[in-house]
Amino acid sequence: MDLQIFKQPRIVKHTLFWLVFIAVGVFSDFSNLNEDCFTEIVVYHISDAFFGAVMAYLTAYYFLTEQFLKKGYLVFGITFLFSVYLLAALSRLSTVHLAEPLVRKAPFTQESPLEIFTDLRYIAFKYGPSVLTATFIFYLAKFFSDYSKEREKRLLLSKEKTEIELKSLRSQLNPHFLFNTLNNIYSLSIDNSPKTSSAIGKLSDILDYVLYRCNGDFVSVSSEMKLIGDYIELEKLRYDERLEITVDSSVEIENQVPPLVFLSLVENAFKHGAGEDSGSPKILITLKSTIDQTMFSVVNTYLEAVVDETKESIGLTNIKKQLELLYDKRYSMSIEKNDGLFSVTLILKNEITHEN
Repeated sequence: MDLQIFKQPRIVKHTLFWLVFIAVGVFSDFSNLNEDCFTEIVVYHISDAFFGAVMAYLTAYYFLTEQFLKKGYLVFGITFLFSVYLLAALSRLSTVHLAEPLVRKAPFTQESPLEIFTDLRYIAFKYGPSVLTATFIFYLAKFFSDYSKEREKRLLLSKEKTEIELKSLRSQLNPHFLFNTLNNIYSLSIDNSPKTSSAIGKLSDILDYVLYRCNGDFVSVSSEMKLIGDYIELEKLRYDERLEITVDSSVEIENQVPPLVFLSLVENAFKHGAGEDSGSPKILITLKSTIDQTMFSVVNTYLEAVVDETKESIGLTNIKKQLELLYDKRYSMSIEKNDGLFSVTLILKNEITHEN
């Protein structure tokens, strides 16, 4: 006999369930009787539990399956009731002819199998309810167990889906950022600018952060601000003195924030603000990291003539998708255009719904 089957978690759980079921019935009856009846009570409850278990498994794994229910409710009802009757009668037969001889002293009278199977009233009101009770309790336990497993499975699939979507969004963001930065370096190289090597060094630092140091869902706000500082230094090589940029950073608490989100807002300001303004573009970056939230704001000048009102930037679209996945409703992003100024203010609440 292969004993490995009894080591399976499913077998163990089902065995424990029926042992507990028998124990509850035994001690419930034993509390109302004297100690001399204990063996008799145990034997009777084991017999009842066996036939109750047969009915429970028939119901859970056969009668209530989609394939069987397709036969119609009438077939289901007749088959179910007949099974209850048959197993209740067999339970009575087992009790009289197998269990009682083990615990009772001869001589004693016993009903014949014919009497047992034809005594419908006794079967319906004594043994039928026992079979149905075992079936109901087992199916209820199975329902909640299956529901818990399905819920856990849905949560796992949802988490995996979220991680896949985040990776997909970041894979869209990073090439977008690289495309703009490489264009900047290309422009410097065309002019044989001595700043080209410095620009390549800055880009190397940024790539090291993007590729190796921000693979999780969150990074410290200080590391994200350092990345932005490197990015600004890289952009300054392109704009020289005509770009006026101010960074106001206040970190009271080292909060955790999604990587590359702040950088994408800054990049957007350069691309659609300074990049399209041949005059003296201005950018103001503000960060406030407190115990309750992290506020990040970017304000940049822009030219009304080159703004396309019908198209939102790739960066802002990706940011919103990432924040919805990570924060659900616990973030806000406001976008305003007024008097030649374009501003984006992002507020991230510290209490988040997504777990790493």
